Amino acid sequence: MAYTTIDNPELFFQTVLWTGSGSARSITLPGSEDMQPDWVWGKNRGNDDNDYLLDSIRGVAQRITTNNTQPEGTSSTLLTAFNSDGFSLGTSAGLNASGVTAVAWCWKAGTAFSNDASATSIGTIDSTGTVNDTAGFSIVAYTGTGSAGTVKHGLSTTPSMILVKSRTGTYGWGMYHHKNTSAPATDYLSINNTDATVDDSVFWNDTAPTSSVFSLGGTDAINKSTNTHIAYCFAEKKGYSKFGSYIGNGSADGTFVHTGFKPAWVMIKQSSGSGTSWNIWDNKRLGYNTKNYQLEANTIVVENTSLERLLITSNGFKCLTDNAQINGSGNTYIYMAFAESPFVNSNGVPNNAR
Repeated sequence: MAYTTIDNPELFFQTVLWTGSGSARSITLPGSEDMQPDWVWGKNRGNDDNDYLLDSIRGVAQRITTNNTQPEGTSSTLLTAFNSDGFSLGTSAGLNASGVTAVAWCWKAGTAFSNDASATSIGTIDSTGTVNDTAGFSIVAYTGTGSAGTVKHGLSTTPSMILVKSRTGTYGWGMYHHKNTSAPATDYLSINNTDATVDDSVFWNDTAPTSSVFSLGGTDAINKSTNTHIAYCFAEKKGYSKFGSYIGNGSADGTFVHTGFKPAWVMIKQSSGSGTSWNIWDNKRLGYNTKNYQLEANTIVVENTSLERLLITSNGFKCLTDNAQINGSGNTYIYMAFAESPFVNSNGVPNNAR
């Protein structure tokens, strides 16, 4: 059996950098493969501003943010189109301020689905979405019922991580992560704050997701009656994506985390304690040796270029600090990571060291 089924992760995930112009323009993804994104997560690097999330299910003008609890907003000048190899920007300073650097992380889904739960007997709550089973990614829209229920996620394998946000209410995010404590079905994290894991058996109805559905309790944040919600679902794919956890060692010669691929994007959060951010690195900013610049999903702060905290290697990443953000002694951290290239491709050829 091949080590991976995804030799070129750029078919499904790409990072792009640009400097804003203040004028409407198109942004082309830099990878060797054309990729029309279904989910764009964009952020200014040089100005304090929101993290803007836009996707093809809600529509290109509908934005939500990770750094606050605000409901979905509409902007006709932030993103204006998802293109065959990128996207188009409007004149909004949110992602196109003149002279300000910006970044977008882009994921591909692409196959639409619609589920009438009463007709299919898959789940109990109707859903629509788009899915890429090869890459283990789906975007799912549904309307809350206020009662415990299940939602079709579109994947053929069990999600390892799910991000949910109310579109029509002022509520925080809910994250299911399969390595979040020893009982992840009773716990959740919120990407909009610095809190530790919250123990709540109602949130996910004390039920882990399956290969066809994820479960909801009656919690308003993710299932308030008549409120619309959006969910981003991820299943692990060997050599392409990993959703794991590790224990910090509190040393500048920090913990090494094996992912099985050279990461293109990593997000880390301490789950065992509060006060730490959702820290993001990628292979473009600057993307070599120890010069991997840090952004935070839960704040509006600009990119941190002064701290060398993470080393990206051919088969994982290594912490370079004793800082509690990513490597406090005895602390537990969860992460999500996507590949630049697999450690070994489907032909058995190993990845080059960094």
